[in-house]
Amino acid sequence: MTILVYLIPIALLLGGLGLAAFLWSLKSGQYDDLDGAASRILIDDGDKPA
Repeated sequence: MTILVYLIPIALLLGGLGLAAFLWSLKSGQYDDLDGAASRILIDDGDKPA
């Protein structure tokens, strides 16, 4: 039972870090253009060298 004293704060800390990373990605515009990346693969750029 004493292990819960360590595991619960660690789980809350990791959950808070995940939430902070998600909110940061929203604020920085990571999800602004979801359709652009999906349609960019269909555009033929011609004969570009690799």
